[in-house]
Amino acid sequence: MTLQDAFGLAYSGATEAGLSSYARAVHELQCFIGDPVGSIDRAIADAPAFVMAHVFKGYLFGLATERDATAVAQSSHQAALPLAATAREQAHVAALGHLAGGRWHEAARILEDIAIDNPRDALALQVGHQIDFFTGNARMLRDRIGRALPAWQKGMPGYHAILGMQAFGLEEMGDYARAESFGRQAVEIEPRDGWAQHAVAHVMEMQSRQRDGIAWMRANPEAWTKESFLKIHNWWHLALFHYDLGETDEVLRLYDGPIYGDRSTLALNMVDASAILWRLTLGGVDVGDRWTALAANWVPKAAAGNYAFNDAHAMMAFVGAGLEAPAKTLLEAQREAMRGGDDNAAFTRDVGHPLTLAIKAFGEGNHDEAVRLIRPIRSIAHRFGGSHAQRDVIDLTLIEAALRAGDRGLARALTAERQLARPDSPLSALFSRRAFDLSEN
Repeated sequence: MTLQDAFGLAYSGATEAGLSSYARAVHELQCFIGDPVGSIDRAIADAPAFVMAHVFKGYLFGLATERDATAVAQSSHQAALPLAATAREQAHVAALGHLAGGRWHEAARILEDIAIDNPRDALALQVGHQIDFFTGNARMLRDRIGRALPAWQKGMPGYHAILGMQAFGLEEMGDYARAESFGRQAVEIEPRDGWAQHAVAHVMEMQSRQRDGIAWMRANPEAWTKESFLKIHNWWHLALFHYDLGETDEVLRLYDGPIYGDRSTLALNMVDASAILWRLTLGGVDVGDRWTALAANWVPKAAAGNYAFNDAHAMMAFVGAGLEAPAKTLLEAQREAMRGGDDNAAFTRDVGHPLTLAIKAFGEGNHDEAVRLIRPIRSIAHRFGGSHAQRDVIDLTLIEAALRAGDRGLARALTAERQLARPDSPLSALFSRRAFDLSEN
């Protein structure tokens, strides 16, 4: 039995009840709210032969960047393989297989082709968009959605999500005015769209509009926090605005509350926690015993070696907490990962491993070595994923390392560069003053 959705896309093996649960899961994923895993499990229970329900579940776990979750993605792929499927659905099954096997770029390519032929396939667009994010592909973050946009119009279910994704892609490509416009339109249509909310926050972060950003995030926090699995990341964005203003007490209050008060063990949330504490540590702020609690949750993941972006943030925690053993385990896992055949081998080799070594060197007071390791990877750092805002921690570490190493020439060059890129940032001004005050070697 084959049913169709509102866009005329066919779903093999679906039942009315199963397709209803599937549609709910799509909406939840588009807004980053609720329990899409629970919804898709209900779809599978209603219709065990519903191939796209198995694929959807596999995508959810494949995008989690957790080793244990990857095993679920692989089992979902195995469940989908023998089921009856259309050509579109077969392509989705193939994309999931690549994602579950760590072949992010190949999965992205197949999803690109699906969306070219089926521009209203919301799942192909969103999963592809997320892979573009995890692989740092700014061009495709914009263009994957831009190609499909003419096929969408206001009133269609999920239109807000298309606008929100387009907003983020435009922001990552530096088209800030249009990005903000698209993001605001999306939130106006669907206030609970956490991705669109976050896209506008990114614009304000990149433009150093700290007060605007604080006002944007605090205007209606109920909308982007209630039952949202993106809320910690969005609270992180609010903390960044306060951090740039030097309001460290408020940053710590946010950390102790909505960012890491619950001490999540999910890597995606722990990345945000590490990123905040590392920024504070770079600035000489005493964060007390916060590193200890965070590092304890990173320890079980030290040997994972499955996503280099996570590794760097785990090392921040191990350095902050003074834990040598898990730091050594992590570096060994990276060396093993670089011998692998999946995309993470390149993520780790090109960016993740040298950056992780640099973070360790910085923590040991070897600032010259941190500078040496970071400088060659700055221009290719996008290869291991994340956004411009997230990868800014690399530049912040480099600047601080140059300042602490007493490298007057490099420090002045880097701070002049940052002042040009972020002229309205109080942090830029602080760095410039510190670089100017360095004595001649």
